[in-house]
Amino acid sequence: MNLNFSEFSANQRYHLMTQTIIPRPIAWALTDSSNGSLNLAPFSYFTAVSSAPPILMISVGNKPNGDKKDTLVNIINNPKMVIHIASAQDASVVTQTAETLPHGESELTKSALETVNFDNFSLPRLAQCDIAYGCELYEIKEIGNLPQSLIFLEVKQVYINDNVIELDAKQRIKVHADKVNPLARLGGGEYATVNKPFSMSRPK
Repeated sequence: MNLNFSEFSANQRYHLMTQTIIPRPIAWALTDSSNGSLNLAPFSYFTAVSSAPPILMISVGNKPNGDKKDTLVNIINNPKMVIHIASAQDASVVTQTAETLPHGESELTKSALETVNFDNFSLPRLAQCDIAYGCELYEIKEIGNLPQSLIFLEVKQVYINDNVIELDAKQRIKVHADKVNPLARLGGGEYATVNKPFSMSRPK
């Protein structure tokens, strides 16, 4: 089957892209709502962009009513974000935090998630996540007619749980993906996990 994207609506393209670009990592993004509450939301249009500078990117659409999502509003007003890598056992609560709530109402309060101090960073991190990136806003680009906001974030520090790492023969940090057990997004309401990592040498 060969499909011409020009013949599809934006919604149909979204459906096809999320069904075929699989698996996708999930950025569980925590921001400050400026009223004493924290916002938490998952995004699967998420990737690393560069390492010099160290940039992550999440793509944020609008709410169903056309308003800007809280994550975008918050990062404009308070240019800090903590991106967590959720594990498979968090799948249910990750999905719950995708619910559209009134601005300023915290998903953390509703889901009873615990935060802890993120050393040397102004925002806390989720206690249960093995990996968390402390980021500052680098740039926002809007694309398309809707529009879609691409939020580029510079990583200032990263937390990694000591229980999921070890030092390899070259004294580099080795992160065990099977211990992190990261949650990945498929199409529709489907998710995936890392079942059996394998190694393969790249050609020189």
